[in-house]
Amino acid sequence: MCTVCGCGDGKVEGHDHHHHHHHGDHHHHHGGDMHYGQGAAGVSVPGMSQDRLIEIETGILSQNDAYAAANRKRLADAGCYTVNLVSSPGSGKTTLLCATIRSMDGPVAVIEGDQQTTNDADRIRETGAPAVQVNTGKGCHLDGHMVGHALDHFALEDGTTVFIENVGNLVCPAAFDLGEDAKVAILSVTEGEDKPLKYPDMFTASRLALLNKVDLAPYCDVDLDLYEANLKRVNPLIEVIRISAKTGEGLNRWIAWLNAEARAKSIKQAAE
Repeated sequence: MCTVCGCGDGKVEGHDHHHHHHHGDHHHHHGGDMHYGQGAAGVSVPGMSQDRLIEIETGILSQNDAYAAANRKRLADAGCYTVNLVSSPGSGKTTLLCATIRSMDGPVAVIEGDQQTTNDADRIRETGAPAVQVNTGKGCHLDGHMVGHALDHFALEDGTTVFIENVGNLVCPAAFDLGEDAKVAILSVTEGEDKPLKYPDMFTASRLALLNKVDLAPYCDVDLDLYEANLKRVNPLIEVIRISAKTGEGLNRWIAWLNAEARAKSIKQAAE
């Protein structure tokens, strides 16, 4: 179990994965409030020192980073641009991804992460794009090892955009590099303007935030400018696109961002 999240085993279609991390109960009481994540390790486990916790988590992330580096090289050699889509559950991530795929011209491949079921991968395949389902079981994020096995199922061609739709969770995916070129956070207007302040690590790690379901804004009594201000507060460099899969608002801008990023990567690789 993971010191970050307490995740368990994962399974890619046709592959079993067992990554064992450590997690425990942590109880800190201050004036009636409960503060978890105290100490240098950012977590507390009974009977285990902060130094030992740091050692365990460093080892976990170091091993993951090695897998991620291999994925990154493999994807770069294949001429792919890769996006790690992260969000909380219910943000509309899969619906937006389907709309994105239908609006794109070039080849696409999708790695779909969920704890159970193949529902989202089935929806992706209905667009005509190839998709590989990764069921993480009790795990609450994808890791570099899982993604590497998923890539084995694709015949990637030059110019492919690879979307990794991570498990719905705004905590653990922030810490795990998968070999992507960029993390893109999807945030629904129904989630509350303070979501970036509650989960700053995810939005700090993301290059772009897609403020989704803006068609619902008039019915939700939300302040879109405050959403953007809070995103910029935790990450002054983050770009923000207001978007709706239902109406198509912002979709062209999102696809233009993807195309520009892919071109910039290609130019940079050619110059190296």
